[in-house]
Order: sequence, then structure tokens, then C-alpha cells
Amino acid sequence: EQLVKIRERGRKAVEATAQLAQVAIAGGRVDLGKSLYQQALDSTQAGGTMWRSISWNYGWDLYRLGEFQAALAHWAGATNGIGAPAWVPPTLALGLWSVDRKPEALQWYAAAVRTEPNLWSDPANFARLLPTWSESERSKLAEVHAAWQANPPAWP
Repeated sequence: EQLVKIRERGRKAVEATAQLAQVAIAGGRVDLGKSLYQQALDSTQAGGTMWRSISWNYGWDLYRLGEFQAALAHWAGATNGIGAPAWVPPTLALGLWSVDRKPEALQWYAAAVRTEPNLWSDPANFARLLPTWSESERSKLAEVHAAWQANPPAWP
């Protein structure tokens, strides 16, 4: 109710709309959530900080709906122009693995390990590093890790 009031008053309307989108999807109102996400994205400057944040979160909601390809599209768009934050390679590895683009997933996972070997070389770290991920998402990333460990891709 508070998010709706904030949205109606116009203060922080974009943030409230994005949060309502997430609540709607979590509550099973997928079409409403997608519509709200699109409204939030349309209300921000494409490629801007707010747009990237909303797009990244939308990608996660899509991923959790099983819409892996759409999630990847949002994640890829959200990462353009921001460098390479530590959370990008493992997330893209997870998404790519989920759409059976395994060689690319391994490349991204290898990038995570090269960047921060003390963090990504051991799946035992995943719960600490990825606290908002579900156990099944961390397990899938552990599959990527096992495939990487079995046959690490050559340095590009």
C-alpha cells in the first residue's frame, strides 16, 4: 500500500514502480509485474544507473520465472558500460548455463575465477557470496564450477 501511495504522489515513482513489479511477480501476478517493470524502464534514461538497476532486477525475476533467455537479455543490457563488477561473471555464467550455452558460461566463470580466485575457486563460498540466490541457483553455479574445474578454458 505504501508503494502505491509513493507512486501516486510522484515521489520516487520509478523506484516504487519497480518494487511493485517485483512484489507482483513474487505474488504470481506476472503480467502485471512485467507491465510495471516496463513502465519503470520506460520512465528512466536507457543505460542510466537507475535503468541498469531495474533491468538487472527484472532479469532476476525473469530468470526465476524460467525465462532464461529474456533474463540474459536484461542482464547483458544492464552490464553495458559499467565495467565488470564482481557479480556480473557468475550471474552471466548461471544464465548462459541455463540456456545450454555452456562454452560461454565457462568463459564467464573463468573470468570470475581469474578476477577473484580466492572467492570463486570454491563452491563452499557461494552461500556467503550469493546470499540472495536460491539453493538451486547456487547448485547450478556449482555445476558450472565443476565443468570449469574439469576443463578450464584457455586464457583468451
